[in-house]
Amino acid sequence: MPSKAEKNPATGWRERMHEVIFEADTTAGKVFDVALLVLILGSILAVMLESVPELVADPRWRLWLRVTEWTLTGLFAIEYILRLLCVRKPLRYAASFFGVIDLLAILPAPISLLFPGSQSFAVIRSFRLLRAFRVFKLAHFLTEAKQLRKALIAGWPKIAVFLMTVLVLIVVVGTAMYVIEGPEAGFTSIPLSMYWAIVTVTTVGYGDIAPQTSLGKAVAAMMMICGYALIVVPTGVIGAELSKGMKQPVSTQACTSCGAGGHDSDAKFCRACGEKL
Repeated sequence: MPSKAEKNPATGWRERMHEVIFEADTTAGKVFDVALLVLILGSILAVMLESVPELVADPRWRLWLRVTEWTLTGLFAIEYILRLLCVRKPLRYAASFFGVIDLLAILPAPISLLFPGSQSFAVIRSFRLLRAFRVFKLAHFLTEAKQLRKALIAGWPKIAVFLMTVLVLIVVVGTAMYVIEGPEAGFTSIPLSMYWAIVTVTTVGYGDIAPQTSLGKAVAAMMMICGYALIVVPTGVIGAELSKGMKQPVSTQACTSCGAGGHDSDAKFCRACGEKL
């Protein structure tokens, strides 16, 4: 029985390329993905080294790092074009999460020609390391990630109400501290007092601004206690949503049309575009 690629040679190359680039079920596909992960790690390391003054001061190191960055950017650009070519709906893939990340991973180098220093944003390539879960068959991690995403989406309305309540509290307390302490204690404006309230309620406590009066210290103490109590709320919301979810195994198969992954193990059609898997 001839394969689909043999029946239609015009699309056979696209399917073979898709299997190598998007799938990790074959030896070629796994080798490609592992090599890609190594290149991503190398590019992130190069970006980090470019921020070390001692290395940049050396012309040889500076040249080596720039050549490495541009070479890897060129390889990632070729890979991005190949990904668009081997899917039947390239625009849908380009608009997907990994499609956007793949594009953003290429842009910092050319943009740095106009805005020096912007090449540091190439560290966004680290998001591409998430593909390691698919490459190394860590499907149970994909399942957990899917459940966490669903819990965050389901719990977002409650979290939004919680954040609005905290914001109102910060505005009220910040205004109160501006009136109580005044410019003499460093509370020179309501926005600056709100900054102090945020630092206090999150229990960070930089110490650059501190109340001096007894009433101000009492308000600060209440804000600190509230800060510990507020930590429990979003944790409880997400925990409750996670407990509702039923764990379903996730496959490592990617759609040949749009490149979407994270499908259920028994899925017959793509969750994003509806194409048959």
